This record gives sequence, C-alpha cells and structure tokens, in this order.
Amino acid sequence: MNKGDLVDNVAKASDITKAQATDAVNSVLSSMQSCLKKGDKVSLIGFGTFSINKREARMGRNPRTGAPIKIKAKKVVKFKAGKALEDAVN
Repeated sequence: MNKGDLVDNVAKASDITKAQATDAVNSVLSSMQSCLKKGDKVSLIGFGTFSINKREARMGRNPRTGAPIKIKAKKVVKFKAGKALEDAVN
C-alpha cells in the first residue's frame, strides 16, 4: 500500500472526497513528523509506537574497495508494533 492507496481507503471508509482524505492523511503524517522531530514519541494504542534513536558515529568499510570510512552520527526512526497489530498480522 502506498500513500495514494491509503487516501483512497480513508475516503471510502469515511465517505468523504479524495481531496478531504488527502488533507486528513497529510495532516496526520505532518503532526507525527513534527512530534518526532522534537524528539517526542508518537504512540498509537493498538497500532504501535514511533520513537527516535540516536546512532553513534562509527567506522565502516566501503563494500566496493574495502577502504575504511567514517559513518556520521545520526538520528533514526524506530517503530515498535503494538499487540493488536501483532495479533492481526499473525
């Protein structure tokens, strides 16, 4: 499923236009992104929790040449599935 499919499903389930569904989906995603950018967690009960982890700088190897390279520190998004989502999938 991609974003367009999600918009279609929201529009059908809520009996609203695709434009309204697009605005709703974009608003939810934008809100989640701004919370994560601040370093806050986003918990959707039954679905899962999005959080930010810090990955330290480290040494790696160029797979093509084998030469050592420095990999910069960065923040990564982590997702932990909720029980209801895990149960639905399994």
